[in-house]
Parts: sequence; structure tokens; C-alpha cells
Amino acid sequence: MNTFPSDFLWGGAIAANQVEGAFDYDKKGLSTSDMLPNGILSPHQTRVERTSGIKDVAIDFYHRYPEDIQLFKEMGFNCLRLSIAWTRIYPNGDEEEPNEAGLAYYDKIFDELAAHNIQPFVTLSHYEMPYALVENYDGWASRKLIGFFERYANTVFERYKNKVKLWLTFNEINMSLHAPFTGVGLQEDANEQAIYQAIHHQLVANAKVVNLCHQVIPDAKIGNMLLGAINYPYTCNPDDVIAAMHENNKWLFFGDVQTRGQYPGYMKRYFREQNIHIEMKDDDLVVIASASVDFISFSYYASGCASADPKQKEVGNIVDSVPNPYLEKSQWGWLIDPKGLRILLNFLHDRYQKPLFIVENGLGARDQTNSNGEIQDDYRIDYLNDHLVQAHEAVLDGVELMGFTSWGPIDLVSNSTAEMSKRYGFIYVDRHDDGNGTLQRKRKKSFKWYQQVICTNGASLKR
Repeated sequence: MNTFPSDFLWGGAIAANQVEGAFDYDKKGLSTSDMLPNGILSPHQTRVERTSGIKDVAIDFYHRYPEDIQLFKEMGFNCLRLSIAWTRIYPNGDEEEPNEAGLAYYDKIFDELAAHNIQPFVTLSHYEMPYALVENYDGWASRKLIGFFERYANTVFERYKNKVKLWLTFNEINMSLHAPFTGVGLQEDANEQAIYQAIHHQLVANAKVVNLCHQVIPDAKIGNMLLGAINYPYTCNPDDVIAAMHENNKWLFFGDVQTRGQYPGYMKRYFREQNIHIEMKDDDLVVIASASVDFISFSYYASGCASADPKQKEVGNIVDSVPNPYLEKSQWGWLIDPKGLRILLNFLHDRYQKPLFIVENGLGARDQTNSNGEIQDDYRIDYLNDHLVQAHEAVLDGVELMGFTSWGPIDLVSNSTAEMSKRYGFIYVDRHDDGNGTLQRKRKKSFKWYQQVICTNGASLKR
């Protein structure tokens, strides 16, 4: 009873734009991420300008992937979540023919993973898209991006159909509400009308690609991916309970459409009351209704609280929330709430009755090397141990959980702040915020801890 299911998938999760580097190598085009050298835009920025940044090299996974995959295998991974950089396949996004050099690169990645019996788990769009689509089409504001994304997906499905059997469409699709440039290629001052119109196009594209995956790779599974931002009522005041319901509906909307195939009533009401009018083609809702993802995946880092009193809210890293007096915070101000993961797993399983997959969870911290050159990251071990214990509790509750891929099994560049000092990895990378460092890899204390967790299928966790 102390182990996870026998077919449980253990591993880690990375994103192309945060690990690969080689931003202009082998005809790769510029992505929206390449235009954000300092992390996501502030709410008041109205334009972006390309300057060099740490992501240009990142941790050079592009060239060092054999070494890194070997380390993942040493930990016992049987699954690695990674993303394909859209701009390596279609540099400008609207080409008729793909870039063979980009396709060949991911062939090598998947072959290397296969050689180590690690299953690739691929995200099609992880916080990046061709910047040329923003310049020439206004990003997902244009319906044309539905066709461009479908072409890209079809290309990689056909190319890798014998190598990749687990897919995701968009990473944390609900993040577009908080970071529109990152999510849908709109400027950060875009209004809700524009953002939700772009989101509609993305949801139509999601449905088309889900159906396409089922056609091209019948034995594959394709899921969606949510930022699991569960909110508790700040008090038992019914007004706070309703406030929490509204906050949760903002992100559950995406899961509802991608799973149930229709716009929920609460969202239709919100559109009416906010005078938001979504332009649709006659068959858009038919397309959305025709596709349901095979499983729900999500990230979970922190919970939040919601209050009817706007004065209670404080500014967060990306998402504003009401502080919870019962929880401690990480060095970056994120509330640490392992039991919230069990609550979220039960909540999502009750709502959707589909398999779930925790595809991101981890602790960003400023790791320090001791006098022996070691990194004793017990705080990371404690964080992950406590979350995995609660994930196992959810399994005992009856939740169907496919797997767990920790965020950043190797140190990588932070998406929100473009820092290296916000480290998540079991593997230390000698690179720093100023770009200096040897890029040498080194195992942290948590490396052997996670190795033991995987080896025992969770039995070694401290309960």
C-alpha cells in the first residue's frame, strides 16, 4: 500500500526554450521566448525588443543532451517530459515545408531516450511560438494560426509516430490570462476581449490536433496541461466561497472545454456580463465537441486563497492571490502546500473522471555549495517528499494517476524571471545569472534521494 501503481511513470520535465540554448542554430527561427531575455513581460510593456540573454545558451542541452539523458537514466527515469521548439520545425511558423535540420535533431533526442528505455512525453507548445507569427499575424488573434499549428502538429506526429506515444498540446494553457504574450502572442496590455478571442482560436486548434493525433498515431495518448492554481476560500463567509469558485472557474474553464467539449454556462455568463463577444465560425463548436483529451495533466507549485475583499490580495510571482496564514512560503514567495496537491487531484478526478498526470512540481531555491563542494538540498527533498506522499494519498483515495515528472530535474533558466539562481534540479549546472560558468553538471543530495524513490516506486518516502 506504500507504493505507486506498477506502471507508474517517473521522471522529470524540461522545456526547449529553458534548456536547449542554440537559439539560432540550424536555421531555427526566433520565438516569443527568444524575445524575452528577462523573463515574462511586465503588465505595462507594450512592445518587445530582441537583446541577447541567458536563454540564448541556457544550459546547452542542445549539444549536451547525451550526458544529461545518461544522468536521468542513472536516477531511474522511465519518462522524460520535454518540448519541441516550434521554431526549429517551422522557423517563421507559416512555411509550406518544415526545416529538416530541426526534425533530425529531435530524432536524435528520441533515439537517445529510447536507448536508455526512457519514454518521451512531448509538449507541442511550451511557452513559445514563432515570433514571426506575432509580427505578421498578431499571434493567436488570427484564425490563421489554427492552420499553422495543425500543420506543425501533423508534421511531428507523422515524423515521430513510432517514437512518441505521449503528447500534450499547450503548456499551462490558462496562463494566457496572466501572461498573454507568453501564452497567445498578444501584448501584455491586451484587453479581455482580445485575449479570450485568441484563446478561442487556441481551443479550436487544440481540438483539431487532439483528433489529428488519434488519427495519425492510434496507439498514442494526448492530453491537455493546466496550471493547477486551486484557490481556497479565505474564510467560511459565503462571499469568500463564491469568490473562490469564480477564481477556480477562470482556469477550470480550459479543462472543461478540452474535456467536455463545450463552453460552460459560467463562462457564457461571464462573457455576457463583460460584453465579450467571441467570433466563431459555424463549425467551431462542432470541432470542439468532437475532441476530448485522453488525460488531464497539470503543474502544481502552490495553492492560493480568494476573498471577496479586494484589499486582502497581494502581488505574486505571476498570479496575484490572498496569503494563507497557515502555510509557509518559498524563497520566491510561493505558498508551500503539499496537502493542496491531494485536494487538487481529488477535485480534478471527481470533475473529469479521466486519468491525471502531475507533469510539474518542484522547489525553486538558491542552492549553496558547502566546503566539500556538495549541495545538501534537504529543503528540496522535504518539499518533494511531502508532495509525493500526498499524491500517494490521492491514489489511495481512488484517483487514477499516470505519473509524476518533477519540474527541472536539471537546473534550467527560469521562465518568469530568466534567472539561473532559481534552481529546481537534482543536477546542478555551473551557470549563473550573469552568464558565467563552465556548464559542468554535478549531482546534488536530492539526486540519490529521487533515485531511491523511483527504485522503490515510492516506498522509501517518509510518511
